[in-house]
Amino acid sequence: MGLLQKVFGDDNSRKLKKYEERLKSVNSFTEEFVKLTDDQLKAKTNEFKERLKNGETLDEISSEAFAVVREAADRTLGERPYDVQIIGGLVIHNGNISEMRTGEGKTLVATMPTYLNALSGKGVHVITVNDYLARRDAVWMGQIFEFLGLTCAVINQQASYLYDTTKISDPEKLEEKDETRDEEGSHKIVYDFLKPITRGEAYAADVTYGTNSEFGLCRLKAKH
Repeated sequence: MGLLQKVFGDDNSRKLKKYEERLKSVNSFTEEFVKLTDDQLKAKTNEFKERLKNGETLDEISSEAFAVVREAADRTLGERPYDVQIIGGLVIHNGNISEMRTGEGKTLVATMPTYLNALSGKGVHVITVNDYLARRDAVWMGQIFEFLGLTCAVINQQASYLYDTTKISDPEKLEEKDETRDEEGSHKIVYDFLKPITRGEAYAADVTYGTNSEFGLCRLKAKH
């Protein structure tokens, strides 16, 4: 029984079989990227942007970009996306729905297609179900985006924020990372590492977390 059949079932495994080859492509960069220094890994972001300017497409750089995020997640969060999570991210990038059970790492899965699409410079909106999760996920996954040179913001109903590692209520906590994280790895105090900014600045970030209603309001205002 193959990986896709175990995870998605017989019907979906047939539909998603093409992702097996794409997964192999992502994994083919593992050995190369593990050997890179932090600076070399971070430099991949500018390299990707230049390649896009020179005519390559998001699909053409997707395998490398996903592999970069996987390595960055391992270095910043201590969490290395599994093959199934890579497949989920590829499905999302193609504009499809990737259904995953609770606890299977949907928040981490979303970082890969988010990073890839943010390379275009058009900004990516990540929709959460409430303001708290928007802040939590931005602080949690913002570590990956910041490491790779992208800005990460949050839009809440009453305020907007930019992920900023210097914005913390108690600077000593920076030396006590284990004590400032909950059992799932996100920061306990979700206003720490969030710098207040204007709503316009939040929309201008490379990655912006928020609820559907906030982004819907943005589109409504833009039409007027």
